[in-house]
Amino acid sequence: MKITLLAIGKTDDQYLIDGFEKYLKRLKHYIKFETIIIPDLKKNKNLSQNEQKIKEAELILKNISSTDEVAILDEKGREFSSLHFADFINKRMIGSVQNLVFIIGGPYGFDQSIYQRANFKISLSKLTFSHQMIRLFFVEQLYRAFTILKGEPYHHE
Repeated sequence: MKITLLAIGKTDDQYLIDGFEKYLKRLKHYIKFETIIIPDLKKNKNLSQNEQKIKEAELILKNISSTDEVAILDEKGREFSSLHFADFINKRMIGSVQNLVFIIGGPYGFDQSIYQRANFKISLSKLTFSHQMIRLFFVEQLYRAFTILKGEPYHHE
């Protein structure tokens, strides 16, 4: 199985980039992992929030295939404990999912077309975080999930 993280916009803060890269290196020992960053929209000042979400959705949909299993990271999604998230990942691997795509939207969230395409909605917290911070939190939780599955001592219950 391959896991893809698809996100809108670049990360500006170096500490977030450093943290993301730290866990990215660790993840490569467990799974094939790819990051796709869709650049922020140009000339979006004249777009309404809804128009921006529609344009972002078009770019997102171009980067996923019909066979991909898609999970969007959304504040209204299902919350998991770290153990349950590890189980979620494990079930996808056992179920022969070829590519599991996690999507982090832009600052205004997702267009309805992305909600319709998603197989799952997952919330990392009831709190709201910047879409740049969520990248780091997500890869740390993904790394944690694999250490749980391998019985390694990273996660303490």
